[in-house]
Amino acid sequence: MLLTALVFLIILSVLVLIHELGHFLVAKKLNIKVEEFGFGFPPRLFGIKRGETIYSINWLPIGGFVKLYGEDDAGGGTVKLKIKNEKLKMKELHRAFFVRSVGQRAAVVVAGVVMNTFLAIIIFYVFLFVSGFKTELPLLTDHKFIGVTRSNKTDIIVTSVQKDSPAQKAGIPIYGKIISINDQAIGSSENFITTVKKYQGKTIKIAWLDPKTQKKVVAQLVPRLNPPKGQGAVGVSLYGIKTAILDYQTTGQRFFSGISHPFNLIVYNVELMKNLVASAVREKDASQLGEGFAGPVGIYSLVGTIVQIPDLKERVLQLLNLAGLLSMSLAVFNILPIPALDGGRLFFILIEGIFRKKVSVRFETLAHTIGMIVLLGLIVVITFNDIFRFILNR
Repeated sequence: MLLTALVFLIILSVLVLIHELGHFLVAKKLNIKVEEFGFGFPPRLFGIKRGETIYSINWLPIGGFVKLYGEDDAGGGTVKLKIKNEKLKMKELHRAFFVRSVGQRAAVVVAGVVMNTFLAIIIFYVFLFVSGFKTELPLLTDHKFIGVTRSNKTDIIVTSVQKDSPAQKAGIPIYGKIISINDQAIGSSENFITTVKKYQGKTIKIAWLDPKTQKKVVAQLVPRLNPPKGQGAVGVSLYGIKTAILDYQTTGQRFFSGISHPFNLIVYNVELMKNLVASAVREKDASQLGEGFAGPVGIYSLVGTIVQIPDLKERVLQLLNLAGLLSMSLAVFNILPIPALDGGRLFFILIEGIFRKKVSVRFETLAHTIGMIVLLGLIVVITFNDIFRFILNR
């Protein structure tokens, strides 16, 4: 648990700090005053002031922020001045966020998204280099991937093992991936059943991939001639999962792989979410939709699963894949025109640029407040869902 917590905090910290560093660096470059660079959300645990900026660590380690001078009133065109520092503040008015051009404000707001995108690209270049520019992805829809050579295969996954069955005695685990029978590849559940029936009462050699160690295991067993009703000759239930093998073969594919791979992942996941939403509406059942989202608890649980992988290379690859996907997802989610997010702030700035008139500060503040309440409520719902999925159901 200590290792899981440490890895989880490292991944979260890097993603958040890179995002906020984008806002910070662009603001500094444009000579906009940065009042505070904070990791986590208030209340503040402690802070150190260096120059004009306070660098703080806050009690809620689920995000971060960069506080810019004049940002709170960016839509209204005013800055609240403290009486005792009024002369000093007036001298620094040109460094306020709200007085800057639409382009400069947009650049500061978008910088965090850009940084997360660059981070994802770098991570996926490393991931693909270590994996030999070849990776696999569960294929839940017939998606068209760009910039890569794709082939398909079907993995046969064990979903249950009956007590005292030949499978249990041979040590076949739940979620084990069936590889072959008598050294012959098994391409579908139907082929598995047909082959087993052919050898009922005879010794067969069966190979599978262990879900924990990711290593091949081989054992012998004898399929039963007269198995109990509903159990089958071997005593397992199976599920076929189609997998896309993405192979970046050519020089061009590899050169652009760090860009094309995260793009493929994001577009593919958006397509999956679209299908889940359509299915939830059609079936009037949102339970499957809930399976498609994960919050901090779900991510923590996934990290815990990854750090238990015995093979060091596979463990590193899975952590890189997770970090890259989270960074890209953070970028995409943040750029959506949702109030309280970077995309919501950018939306109001662009409206100002188009109509040459600032949006009412009261309206913008209300929109961001409502957006924050909705987002926090969504986080609470997803967190409770994750607790039931990943903790209470264990």
